[in-house]
Amino acid sequence: DNLLKLLEHARDNGYAIPAVNCTSSSTANACLEAAAKNNSPIMIQVSNGGGKFVVGKSVSDPNAAAAGSVALAYHVRSVAKYYGVPVVLHSDHCAKNLLPWFDGMLEADKVFYEKFGEPLFSSHMLDLSEEPDEENIAICVKYFTEMAKMKIWLEMEIGITGGEEDGVNNEDVDPEKLYT
Repeated sequence: DNLLKLLEHARDNGYAIPAVNCTSSSTANACLEAAAKNNSPIMIQVSNGGGKFVVGKSVSDPNAAAAGSVALAYHVRSVAKYYGVPVVLHSDHCAKNLLPWFDGMLEADKVFYEKFGEPLFSSHMLDLSEEPDEENIAICVKYFTEMAKMKIWLEMEIGITGGEEDGVNNEDVDPEKLYT
């Protein structure tokens, strides 16, 4: 509900909300400070690689990215109130091979929701652009059905937008296949 109100306010008042991928409490704090100085809402994002970095790049446990992402989200939730601006917590670009990371964050959302009546993260992104559209949509529907119960938004990457993002590389794709 609050996220919808925030996005509608941005739309109705003609401004964008910056979204920044963070890899540590320091980068998250810098974003929060910049948002506060500009009296602006902010989206703090974490990618799979960012979550791994939070834990420590030498940690090889398959759950490290989820643990780091969740740790960063808890940090942001703990300190955001001191900056006095709306904060959105978002996970960015989860490819099919990274679904265990996504599952770990959703599990943390469920635990947080059970305790506090709201999810840990505001939204998550599934980037299944490497998969056929039908499979992409089916996987998104499966996750969104679960997420909607907690009022978590799902950003879906359907189709190919080009470039490279956290291991999904579409730099050399046929330009005819690009769309957003």
